[in-house]
Amino acid sequence: MHSRNLSRTRWALAAVGTALALGAGVVTPASAASATSSPAAEAPAAPAADGHYVALGDSFTSGPRIPTVVNVKCQRSDVNYPSLTHKALSAVDFTDVSCGAAKTDDMWEPQPGTDNPAQLTAVTPDTTLVTLGIGGNDIGFGGIIARCTYAWPRPIPTDNPCQRYFEQSGSDELQRRIDATAPKVADVLRAVHKRAAPGARVVLVGYPSIIGPDVEGCRQSLRIANGDQPYLRDTLHSLNAMLHREAEMNNALYVDTTAVTTGHDACQPFENRYVEGLYTRPERPALFVHPNAAGERAMADAVLGAVQSGARPRH
Repeated sequence: MHSRNLSRTRWALAAVGTALALGAGVVTPASAASATSSPAAEAPAAPAADGHYVALGDSFTSGPRIPTVVNVKCQRSDVNYPSLTHKALSAVDFTDVSCGAAKTDDMWEPQPGTDNPAQLTAVTPDTTLVTLGIGGNDIGFGGIIARCTYAWPRPIPTDNPCQRYFEQSGSDELQRRIDATAPKVADVLRAVHKRAAPGARVVLVGYPSIIGPDVEGCRQSLRIANGDQPYLRDTLHSLNAMLHREAEMNNALYVDTTAVTTGHDACQPFENRYVEGLYTRPERPALFVHPNAAGERAMADAVLGAVQSGARPRH
């Protein structure tokens, strides 16, 4: 049974290749502070919003395996954060083209193996709101998880083999990838503005908290070496900080989702998690190391907090 679990984990990592967030660094949002959420709460009510809302992004946006999955190839759930945001805003039109494994390249070209068109084609001159969650796959998070976790029954080290691997050249390879992704994110934001209605609100959504401060909890749930946990937290902090900067420089609102998921990371007891560990349970379907239904709801709260505030990005 254990070897079957190990094989399943390796297969899923290779097959899904999705953006797997690795840390919990808090970045101050460019908009108003995000609201908190409760797993049992409905998406908060909001005034009606005219226009067309388009959701772009990767698996943290699409909500893999969370019932009900309405697009199998993209693993898109009808209770992901865009769907909950749409429900609360009562937008006239809503298009969700988020798709698991998406990279910035898939904004411009059809995504192989998914039947998903180039995501930017959904943004049209009547689009008044766009949310975008992207960047994790560009830095190779699926491969990072495969490198840095120890599926059962492999022993878990206490030092930092993952960090040593990515810094063996004398510099941090993951930081280099983040730096290389920044202009790609900027290009997507500029393309969204060009395609959308004049004055459309563009929202760049960051990644949630995954690795908390409980070292033993992270060893058990995520099976990450003790010494690698701070390194991987810092990696996600750096990715979110880059996204925040690109939002500010490209007339977009940045939404911090760490604030609403801190204390509900994958290292918490099972019943408190908004993000799953390396192994999930049938009673709460979700993809491993991804937000569950409560996590998507919390992310929706953060997006709604920004959109409802009326805040505009700084120019």
